[in-house]
Amino acid sequence: MAYIDYYNILGVNKSASQADIKKAFKKLARKYHPDLNPNDDTAKHKFQEINEANEVLSDPEKRKKFDAYGENWKHADQMDAQKQRSQQGHGANFDGFSGGGGDYSDFFESFFGSNRGGQGRARDFKGQDYTTELHVSLRDALVEHKQVLNANGKKLRITVPKGVYNGLSIRLKGQGGEGQNGGGAGDLYITFLIAPDAVYKREGDHIYMDVALDIYTAILGGELIVDTLQGKVKLTIKPETQNDIKVRLKGKGFPIYKKEDQFGDLFISYKIKIPTNLSEKQKVLFKELQES
Repeated sequence: MAYIDYYNILGVNKSASQADIKKAFKKLARKYHPDLNPNDDTAKHKFQEINEANEVLSDPEKRKKFDAYGENWKHADQMDAQKQRSQQGHGANFDGFSGGGGDYSDFFESFFGSNRGGQGRARDFKGQDYTTELHVSLRDALVEHKQVLNANGKKLRITVPKGVYNGLSIRLKGQGGEGQNGGGAGDLYITFLIAPDAVYKREGDHIYMDVALDIYTAILGGELIVDTLQGKVKLTIKPETQNDIKVRLKGKGFPIYKKEDQFGDLFISYKIKIPTNLSEKQKVLFKELQES
């Protein structure tokens, strides 16, 4: 993911006061709070960005580093220390830079290294870590599959393991920002967002689903073929089955992440259908049942 401008996230400028930042944060947090936007992954991601921006800009020390170094603000202490060592080596004057005709570029040469007669020593820094999101359907998450991901200006073809769950984060080593002066590349962290399914509801590794059951089979019993995530299953319906009765099919749920051949369970709730558009004869029969 590209560099994030925290001021832009909160909709304020760099001269904003702490009160302005607090006000902007509260307004946006109310708008995008997950409790007010259930099942909205976009709002959830926006809320996370707002929190991150507020955490940095509401802290005077962190904000100072961000203003000075931008996307490299987390390395500010290291960069300042290198700058101080450079000044001590050259002799500092009143404006904070080296004397003897030196200028601001001397600091960058001491920090990043110099080719002038071996002066200075290069410092290597690991590249910035990036984060991104990968949206996966519930049914795709059921099996291992390939997916193309756009991150850091590159297309990455990755293998999505079976059983990934909503909010799971994995690391791709070396797929983040480039390092400085020979430092290793940063890493890419991928967070999986699993979209809700119209039929199946996942809770942990268990799957829940509703199955329509006609009133005659519910009363008399019988058999019913049901489509599950693992194929068709024949169910035996006991006589006098009540509405909302749940049955559990062991091992017919979701594959457990990183546990080969282990699955959660499937829970089925019967929803009894009341017949409509009854004929006069059918109504008479039901009346007889009622009176009996």
